[in-house]
Amino acid sequence: MAASINRVVLVGNLTRDPELRHTPGGTPVCSLRLAVNSRRKDESGQWVDKPNYFSISVFGNQAESCTQYLSKGRPVAIDGRLDWREWDAQDGTKRQAIEIIADSVQFLGGREGGGAGEQQYVPAGATAAADTADFAPSAADDDIPF
Repeated sequence: MAASINRVVLVGNLTRDPELRHTPGGTPVCSLRLAVNSRRKDESGQWVDKPNYFSISVFGNQAESCTQYLSKGRPVAIDGRLDWREWDAQDGTKRQAIEIIADSVQFLGGREGGGAGEQQYVPAGATAAADTADFAPSAADDDIPF
């Protein structure tokens, strides 16, 4: 039988300020709402951005850091897993939701103004290759006509 994989990687902007709460056991939990654009062609053939919205939960010390340093509009990268849950609402109806449980949150851009000094998201496993790569411009780059 094949192994199951439940992995989500998203890069987008926060649609509201982080909200911090604590579990009954005292564990900090931060709720984030993330907008991620998808490019699609509309009926006229023009490319348009369609936003997708995701609910994110961050636990532990990272939850406190998110609450302290993030705010609405800030770009972030999320690496985590999907979690489906259901519950009985107060009116007796069954409710369900899909959210992302973040394993890591990478803060992108500058503290002020959201996108100032924007950074590129690099997945955790890719850092070793980037550390050894040579990104210096070469003389051959001057021959490229664009």
